[in-house]
Amino acid sequence: MTVSPMPAEDSSGDPSASLPAKPGAPGGSGLPGGLGPSAAVLRLPKYYQVKKQLLEFTSAMSPGSPVPPERELARLYGTSRTTVRQALAELVIEGRLLRMQGKGTFVAKPKVGQVLELASYTEGMRQHGLHPETKILDIGYVTADEQLAGLLDIRPGGRVLRIHRLRLADGEPMSIDTSHLPARRFPGLRKQLERHASLYETLRTGYGIQLAEAEETIETVLADPHDARLLGVDPGIPLLLLSRHAIDSTGQPVEWAQSWYRGDRYKFITRLRRTLLS
Repeated sequence: MTVSPMPAEDSSGDPSASLPAKPGAPGGSGLPGGLGPSAAVLRLPKYYQVKKQLLEFTSAMSPGSPVPPERELARLYGTSRTTVRQALAELVIEGRLLRMQGKGTFVAKPKVGQVLELASYTEGMRQHGLHPETKILDIGYVTADEQLAGLLDIRPGGRVLRIHRLRLADGEPMSIDTSHLPARRFPGLRKQLERHASLYETLRTGYGIQLAEAEETIETVLADPHDARLLGVDPGIPLLLLSRHAIDSTGQPVEWAQSWYRGDRYKFITRLRRTLLS
């Protein structure tokens, strides 16, 4: 494997590199107000240069290919291992590379492009030709506080079935889900879910529930040590948190759920349409 070396760091020890100023005003600054050339100089950190070359290098490699160790990359790029480590860390966070403890760093698989729609995880993975798997981490009843009771349209203190699951695709952990459903409305659901993988399919076939709409919000959070262990990632890696409030065809709340997706393996897709004004 060959990697194109970068110019060695200069003797001044400056960890950043300068881009030439754009032509324009005298001195090359091209900036108004009499700003000198120094104000127009953009500085790229050394690690960012390494990151760009690593990205170019690994883009021609197949998923699963090993990346040279830090020491070799530092020698080839004429920089420190700390600089290389920072470049690798950002590429891991972005999902370009995959770090496996005790094994090294590898070129990551392409991210799964999940369309935002009211469908089950099982359906979504099968559309991508992946084999979905669900492991129930915990399932039991909890008492609804005022907020949860309002979301599920039950009285505070009512029983709620809480389902905590780990989702996998082709054996790889992808997300952690926690769903809440009103227990009185779905008697026996706990036992049925122990036999069937898909919650939405069970609601449809066992209770005649047709989901009609949902409100979903997406935000970023950082993986805590517990979730990181379940997902097989480093603590602190960004996760995509989806919160979903699902309603059935009669207008009744069915589910309040939150899903923590690996930010290095997922991207979400939606289609937007402009409303035509009369």
